[in-house]
Amino acid sequence: MTNADFERIVDTTDDWIVSRTGIRERRIADNGTSTSDMAVAACQEALKMSGCSHEEIDLLILGTVTPDYRLPSCACVVQEKMGLPNAAAFDVVSACTGFINGLSIANSYIASGHAKKALIVGVEKLSAIVNYKDRNTCVLFGDGAGAAVVAGDDSGRGVLSTFMRSDGKMREMLWIKAGGTTHQYSAEHAASGADKVLMNGSEIFKVAVKEMANAVWHVMEDAGIDQSQVSLVVPHQANIRIIEALARRLKVDKDKVYINISKYGNTSAASVPIALDEAYREGRIKEGDHIVMVAFGGGLIWGSALVKW
Repeated sequence: MTNADFERIVDTTDDWIVSRTGIRERRIADNGTSTSDMAVAACQEALKMSGCSHEEIDLLILGTVTPDYRLPSCACVVQEKMGLPNAAAFDVVSACTGFINGLSIANSYIASGHAKKALIVGVEKLSAIVNYKDRNTCVLFGDGAGAAVVAGDDSGRGVLSTFMRSDGKMREMLWIKAGGTTHQYSAEHAASGADKVLMNGSEIFKVAVKEMANAVWHVMEDAGIDQSQVSLVVPHQANIRIIEALARRLKVDKDKVYINISKYGNTSAASVPIALDEAYREGRIKEGDHIVMVAFGGGLIWGSALVKW
């Protein structure tokens, strides 16, 4: 779905969208494609790349705010569709930080000996919760999925440090007001758009840049890695202005920050794993590289992970 498509839907232009967000197009799943369908496609690719069998996966963590159902978890649906007979499966509702939080949880499970091989997936069908009458938010979001297999390793490679934080006081900066038990769904909510994503972009910008930078510094310090040793920063693809401001705050060259927002828009929990996968396939990530992933999303929740590839 291109910016030209949005010019026919709401009062906006390609120039306006690109200059403020960096987005030129995004992918939208059709009505017959569910969140779990996209997750399965990503998980199958991850298993193929890892060489792991379905039977070896003993933990499945799925980050999403757009599950197939309110009950059961989307992870359980994916487990059934994938045929993962030995996997404990659950969802993580951390919005754009879903994949990183899932990675942090899996790292703890493996380090403690409670899991051997985990499948982590970030997936969103945001088109199902976007208000296509709201010109400020509808142009931002896309659908997608990304996944990774995580296993124990004693070589010094892998996850070196993770960091998670949240602040519920700011939850109304990015939320869906209606549909839960506090404001149960009604026709009035649907008419007003209260059952769709509501966002205060300017206020989020101020918090996001600061806290994402702090999260990156935290994992580097924790792992004993300095800035010069980081090969690539893979940030959540929310907005080009946020990414550029983050690079300036971190004092890293823009060519060390992976950016693909122009093609996909903001895919929330899927954003970081999609970017990580593309960076790897493009040869931007090599064995021994230190890679920092960082994200910020509704909750508000932010987090980071430092990995030695």
